[in-house]
Amino acid sequence: MTVIQTVDLTKRFGELKAVDTINLAVEKGEIYGFLGPNGAGKTTTIRMLTGTLKPTSGEVKILGIDMRSNEIEIKKRIGVVPDEPKIYPNLKGYEFINFIGDIYRLDKVKMNQRVEELCEAFSIDFLQKAVSDMSHGMKQKLYLVSVLMRKPEILFLDEPTVGLDARSAKILKMLLQKYTSDGSTVFMTTHVLEIAEKMCTRIGIIHKGKLIVEGTLSQLREYVKSSQASLEDVFLQLTTEGEDIASIVKEL
Repeated sequence: MTVIQTVDLTKRFGELKAVDTINLAVEKGEIYGFLGPNGAGKTTTIRMLTGTLKPTSGEVKILGIDMRSNEIEIKKRIGVVPDEPKIYPNLKGYEFINFIGDIYRLDKVKMNQRVEELCEAFSIDFLQKAVSDMSHGMKQKLYLVSVLMRKPEILFLDEPTVGLDARSAKILKMLLQKYTSDGSTVFMTTHVLEIAEKMCTRIGIIHKGKLIVEGTLSQLREYVKSSQASLEDVFLQLTTEGEDIASIVKEL
């Protein structure tokens, strides 16, 4: 079942075409890695897929539902973790969790049990703190809990491990694999290519707004005609346009 689908998805900002006629088809149960250099269009694409940014043209369907006519229904069923967690600074951690629970009308008993399990897993003991007093890593963990406690059908994650300690990042990776084995779907961006190589079912690489290639790691290796290439090798070959990185480093 295709749960994320785009047809000629395009976004312009003035003369800049940030996302250029992208066609995606992500299946249920996949961990889809969406990779690209800085400014390639990754975050803009995620914002269109999650309804926080309107496309200039093209179509988005999530869980078979058209984003243009059923945005609220889609948002009920997905979870989004941005690269920069934006949380009301004057709220305490537990107040933010309860606020999200109220918005989604979650069963309080089940929610509290789920939050307790997640807090133990991610070593969260700061729910009494004000958000303004939290580090970036603390905010990232808090935001993750606010999304994971709902068990959404699709998780959109923009650089989810940034700010997390090694233990929490490992737990998150294992949780995502568990969720997809239970039928959820993950669409994620990351600059940590080792994470994408180990976790992702399929990988798409976007460059200058265009989806230049997608497939399993084996298929990407076939595309660049190198059976032993790492994902990093593939990525650099496709996005650095023949740049000699070793020479650049040597001259520094």
